Amino acid sequence: MDTEGTENTEGTEEFRLPRSRRANERLHALIPGGAHTYAKGDDQYPENLAPVISHGRGAHVWDVDGNRYIEYGSGLRSVSLGHAHPRVVEAVRRELDRGSNFVRPSVVEVEAAELFLATVPTAEMVKFAKNGSDATTAAVRLARAATGRPRVALCADHPFFSVDDWFIGTTPMSAGIPAATNELTVAFPYGDLSATEELLTRYQGEVACLILEPATHTEPPPGYLAGLRELADRHGCVLIFDEMITGFRWSEAGAQGLYGVVPDLSTFGKALGNGFAVSALAGRRELMERGGLRHSGDRVFLLSTTHGAETHSLAAAMAVFTTYAQEGVTARLHALGERLAAGVRNAAAAMGVGDHLLVRGRASNLVFATLDENRQPSQPYRTLFLRRLLAGGVLAPSFVVSSALDDADIDRTVDVVGEACAVYRKALDAGDPTPWLAGRPVKPVFRRLS
Repeated sequence: MDTEGTENTEGTEEFRLPRSRRANERLHALIPGGAHTYAKGDDQYPENLAPVISHGRGAHVWDVDGNRYIEYGSGLRSVSLGHAHPRVVEAVRRELDRGSNFVRPSVVEVEAAELFLATVPTAEMVKFAKNGSDATTAAVRLARAATGRPRVALCADHPFFSVDDWFIGTTPMSAGIPAATNELTVAFPYGDLSATEELLTRYQGEVACLILEPATHTEPPPGYLAGLRELADRHGCVLIFDEMITGFRWSEAGAQGLYGVVPDLSTFGKALGNGFAVSALAGRRELMERGGLRHSGDRVFLLSTTHGAETHSLAAAMAVFTTYAQEGVTARLHALGERLAAGVRNAAAAMGVGDHLLVRGRASNLVFATLDENRQPSQPYRTLFLRRLLAGGVLAPSFVVSSALDDADIDRTVDVVGEACAVYRKALDAGDPTPWLAGRPVKPVFRRLS
């Protein structure tokens, strides 16, 4: 990677990204947080080493300084086929000349719904939106309407469900959200059926829904999801699977298709449009129709978004469905992830940091953990590791793969990881990573103060 830099006294390179740094200043001057997604903020990257992207193609992106990176976690997991995928781009291009939004539904809407429901056969109806938060909040509202109950029970071990008050009130960034709203959200631990049953018993007749990601960095314990299904049925609440990440990455039919447990409602996004804005709420007809016109009960304001059914985004989604099915994308994601995980673990072990740099998760959705001398999670060591990856041309807030990666990309990534681990070992031996940070550590997204 072409970067300007000098050697510092600790033997690490002090890289500079002058154009990206100036662009970041412009971003902060105009946009609160300097980005439209907190997880993309420059506080998530080493100081003065947050590249601003010019463009991307396949598994690579280029920053405004002209540097090329192998990219992981593309678009916060939304670009699973790689940037500017030809089938998706062509499907979008065909619709652009035909108009994108009308005063009545487009025929593309029914075509997209039919293909979605054929891909996710456990659902009976679907409604599209633009982002995951709208879909999950609609699911919660629908559950409350159907049950007449006020409380939402969410999985405490899962990091994000919505930008709306019912969830954000549970985070350290709860400023501006009334305490009365926060009190209506309760939490249960993943994998613990007895604790969940105790929660439902404590709030007997008050919990409208259980909402969780069906799986994350660990597989669900045997019988866990089926047990949740039974608990929800017995206590009369709605079971909601947040499939924003698991949708397509676990299987084309989501985690529900892989594990064989059918929720009442589920939400999809991220990979759905390969970077184009589209999400979905899907579920049982009896529930979903409460947000429609063909039922006799009180109407539910389910989802009504001006841009929710833009034709080009739905065309992108249909191209994604077709590409996954015809090209075996989910299997490819798993194969690439397995190759990457094995390479990273071997590189870390070879440098003596195998107990400090950990790769976790399903092969199609890998993350890494950086541990300190006491094997505790460490933001400073994460900063050190990210700096070395960036210096080697790897942009990797996670190790989540896209199908556009090839074996050469994986091999290059493993080489860069090995170089990073050599520095990691030096920092562990010194008992202090500070000399290798060149600035403040990266920060967690959810925190009370800046």
